Amino acid sequence: MTEIGTDSYKQIAGRIALVTGATRGIGFSIARALLRKGAPVAINGRTAESVATAVEALRPFGNVFGAAADISRREEAEQLVAKVAGHFGGIDILINNAGLGIFGKTADLPPEDWDRMIALNLSAPYYCSHAVLPIFKQRGGGDVIHIGSLAGKNAFVGGAGYNASKFGLKGFGEAMMLDHRSDGVRVSAILPGSVDTGFGGREEFGHEGWKISPDDIAATAVWMLEMPARTLISRVEVRPSMPPGKG
Repeated sequence: MTEIGTDSYKQIAGRIALVTGATRGIGFSIARALLRKGAPVAINGRTAESVATAVEALRPFGNVFGAAADISRREEAEQLVAKVAGHFGGIDILINNAGLGIFGKTADLPPEDWDRMIALNLSAPYYCSHAVLPIFKQRGGGDVIHIGSLAGKNAFVGGAGYNASKFGLKGFGEAMMLDHRSDGVRVSAILPGSVDTGFGGREEFGHEGWKISPDDIAATAVWMLEMPARTLISRVEVRPSMPPGKG
């Protein structure tokens, strides 16, 4: 059982983690960082092929398990959590990372694209969190980190659907933290700026040196998880230090 006020959460080793949207980009980097710290890690992606490829790439770093699921669907999110808990015997850390960005002015944004972003960026974190909380209760506590965005506090032209989903995720995470911190559950958020992942449509990444590296977000997540149990880092904003055109 977790004892609030102790240093019991300083070690990641041995704590079971589920990282959604972890076949590439930020999720992949977080999964790799947690494996390097000795955590058994389950990764999720939408297709069996992408999950299998990521699992093979992560296998040299530790005990990794993969499961494909469309977590924007409640039943699949619940089945994913149950499958991971069954495989490893529980879950201690949930990283809600899966996300989607489709951009366009409100008049030009098709309703189906709005629905897709709300489903994956907002409903999926709720589905996964709701499913994992009973497991946390059995295990005496746990950690949830929502990977949000600075778009969750700063609106921009063409961001109607994306802004709405990320503003909503920020609010959901803050309320969830207040709901469950007395249960030994730490709920945190990382709000990155521009990360070099190819997000937003680019096929290639790794060539824009001014952008944040996914590994930097992974290091932030590790730092948050390694804080003593008495301490909750509720939100971290991460920006490029030298973006182009900024004086």
